Amino acid sequence: MKEELETLVSQMIERGILLDEALTEFKKRFIRRALERARGNQSRAAKELGIHRNTLSRMVDEYKLDHRSNGRAR
Repeated sequence: MKEELETLVSQMIERGILLDEALTEFKKRFIRRALERARGNQSRAAKELGIHRNTLSRMVDEYKLDHRSNGRAR
């Protein structure tokens, strides 16, 4: 997995993707996947992510993720 990540990071840098943009997209996808696994249950997803439920709720709002539809964007 480390090699795949290195390749991806290299491609992103070559394409001029900024760190902030890359981190935001990664967080959105990571959270969306955790919500899907938890079937939209934010408490369970937060536990899987190792963050407080309130933090997850804030991030769902910030990234405009709809936890009620298994983490799909609104």
